[in-house]
Amino acid sequence: MTPARNAFVTLVTNPDYAMGATALARSIRRTETVADIVVLHTGGVSKDDLASLVTLDCRLVEVDHLPLSDAFNERHARKNLHGAAPFTKGRKPDFHTPLDNFCKLRLWQLTEYGKAVFIDADALVLKNIDKLFGYPEFSAAPNVYESLADFHRLNSGVFVAKPSAQTFARMLAALDRPGAFWRRTDQTFLEHFFPDWHGLPVFMNMLQYVWFNMPALWDWRSIAVLHYQYEKPWERDHPKADRLRPLIDLWHAFHEGRDIPDPASLPNPGEPA
Repeated sequence: MTPARNAFVTLVTNPDYAMGATALARSIRRTETVADIVVLHTGGVSKDDLASLVTLDCRLVEVDHLPLSDAFNERHARKNLHGAAPFTKGRKPDFHTPLDNFCKLRLWQLTEYGKAVFIDADALVLKNIDKLFGYPEFSAAPNVYESLADFHRLNSGVFVAKPSAQTFARMLAALDRPGAFWRRTDQTFLEHFFPDWHGLPVFMNMLQYVWFNMPALWDWRSIAVLHYQYEKPWERDHPKADRLRPLIDLWHAFHEGRDIPDPASLPNPGEPA
């Protein structure tokens, strides 16, 4: 029997995330993986926006929003969700639409793959992470970027899953329960659906705020995935741009296809450049 293929999967719901996915795909290609790169994309993204991903030999899969009730969609609309559960640690850009996040669950419909590793489009892969395909469902790294107290929560920017039509059906049934409110959309739901989630090392999903909030945890030699949570590296002059300048410069090098420095050679926070 031929072993099932594996895939890295990301989600593009607007032109901004198409830029992010371009940098992500370039970073994955640089690791010489043999896995497919699959880009789930919604109807809000044009062919022109996706053209660079075609050039990078990504498989494009158009998806619809999930078939959710009007009441669910109303509760999780940007205005209502952010009004009930505002972000207090950082700023989400204007293009961020919470309902789009639930499209990540479409990954479980990619049943032609044995395992899938989801990576948010606002991330970079800095070293080969094919070993993640050997991890069990559901594996994710902790949502650590401010203190040790964050270790009990997962971050859904990187996770390991096993596509299954049965699992997807169970997810839909659990997701749109009467009165359900998922404070951090897919992230909160996945914590609920997989309460015994397996912990990945924090270096498999290093959140950018660690750079200035927990600098002792930052080690370029160990970081496999760098995740630009909250403000995005392609935003002009965002509030934390000066503090995150080395990380932003690295993202632009990937996005523009320039020579990439060996991340292990980069200075850690507080070290001389």
